Amino acid sequence: MIDAIDQAAGLSPDDALYQTRRFRPEFVQGAEQCRQSVLQPENDAGLAHELRIALARRMALLNNDPPLIAEYDALLAALSPGEQLLALANGEKGLSGLFAALARHVDFITLTPDRAQAEDIRLLEKAGLNNAQIVALSELIAFINFQTRVAAGLRLMRSA
Repeated sequence: MIDAIDQAAGLSPDDALYQTRRFRPEFVQGAEQCRQSVLQPENDAGLAHELRIALARRMALLNNDPPLIAEYDALLAALSPGEQLLALANGEKGLSGLFAALARHVDFITLTPDRAQAEDIRLLEKAGLNNAQIVALSELIAFINFQTRVAAGLRLMRSA
């Protein structure tokens, strides 16, 4: 079965890299389970599915990953997002309220994770996020950035 990382890397079952990933099937399955749990968890903790997809699309854009941008574009289009959600997904600045806080945090952690400090969490709390939402957001940021790096690495290996 082709998973989201295979799709983002452009792998098919007849590719050597596809087969190589299956040497450790628990990693392939685990990555797909993580993807499902951060994008569409049973309990969304107040971060709706469409918001998670918009944030994932924003991170794919920040990572300049066209295959993942296309994937998240398709997922978002199927959800009929509103104007503000599209602005968030498209990496726009100048958002207001909670969306501004989410955009700032996602952009900051995606681009400069080594500069993160406790004050960055305080900013999310001031914007109205509770602990469960901050954890869910952190998991989403971690997974999407992991996904972009693995897919980019596989594409690089495939082109070598």
